[in-house]
Amino acid sequence: MNIGEAARASGVTAKMIRYYESVGLLTPKGRTASGYRVYGMEEVHSLRFVRQARRLGFLVEDIRRLLALWHDRSRASAEVKAIALQHVEELDQRIAELTQMRNTLSHLASHCHGDGRPDCPIIERLADPEPVEKDRHAAHA
Repeated sequence: MNIGEAARASGVTAKMIRYYESVGLLTPKGRTASGYRVYGMEEVHSLRFVRQARRLGFLVEDIRRLLALWHDRSRASAEVKAIALQHVEELDQRIAELTQMRNTLSHLASHCHGDGRPDCPIIERLADPEPVEKDRHAAHA
């Protein structure tokens, strides 16, 4: 099948298929005499795997490792679990950072009059060269 057909079958855009090829996540079986990429069901399954991994937020390097483990039938599931648990830790860290950002912005918005006056703590904080320490205190207020 061509790239458009592979895109439809996998739910991955042709642009992303080309990207996955460029970073080594996918290698098509070959090309036609006119240079078109040729894809089979093996590539479609790999593309679906990558799509699911991306939806879970895995980075390209982790997906590369997971793909290699998926294709290695003699793998130990402990390796897969270790990658997943590391990703959970990273997600927890990102959640904590996003929660802190949300709390800070909510705090600032609640102290902004939101009227015709120019005074605005949101703008003042964005213009502050050292907001990090203040943000920590605002998040706990």
